[in-house]
Amino acid sequence: IDEKLGDWDLVTEYDRQIEDIIIGGLKRAFPNHRFIAEESTGKDLPELTDAPTWIIDPIDGTTNFIHGFPHTCVVIGLAVKKEMVLGIVYNPILEQLFTARKGRGAFLNGKPIQVSKIQELSKALVCMESGFIKVDDLREKTVERIQTIVKAAQGIRTLGVAALTLCYIALGIVEAYYIEGPGISTWDIAAASLIISEAGGVVVDRITGEPIDIMKPRAVAACNEGIARDVVRLIREADQRVNMRTK
Repeated sequence: IDEKLGDWDLVTEYDRQIEDIIIGGLKRAFPNHRFIAEESTGKDLPELTDAPTWIIDPIDGTTNFIHGFPHTCVVIGLAVKKEMVLGIVYNPILEQLFTARKGRGAFLNGKPIQVSKIQELSKALVCMESGFIKVDDLREKTVERIQTIVKAAQGIRTLGVAALTLCYIALGIVEAYYIEGPGISTWDIAAASLIISEAGGVVVDRITGEPIDIMKPRAVAACNEGIARDVVRLIREADQRVNMRTK
């Protein structure tokens, strides 16, 4: 086991083996396609072009995987002309296969799925990642954000696996998810963002509130635009309070 990008994100040899298998198979089928993948991509992401590009995370939720916590997944997405057209998120432990093709809906194990119909944040279950409390520069803002959302939502959960948590919004069992920070990258959100949108949800940039740029993964995902706006606003207010205290 190696360490990568902090104590919370451990890499095993399985990451590399799975990525090699996936990319090898796709290259044989699509020799002219491009690839953006976690283990073979350096610190600087390559530019996303109009060319068909596979975006891959061989194991999302590596720490969960190492500890036997059953929320972990393989993530494969395809972007064409800079738009996601295919998304696959597979949890082999729970045998959950989430899929979506642009314009054709979202599915779990072949059955159509839709986002929750809850409209108010006060009735919503919201997911956030608490691991960033370990990062000195992010600790105060992370705590303030969590405290703010706890007061506004019905409850919060932390699962430690971005793509699968996003899919749980598509499934209708989580209403919103705020995701941003060290270790979060394009492959964590690309495939699942399509699955959410095809299930009727939204994924927006948490700063601008505009539709997400998958190459800038600072996202708020939600079952509807109203809850997304509420979460964006609360995160912004939490950050402003921290900034005022630290001036």
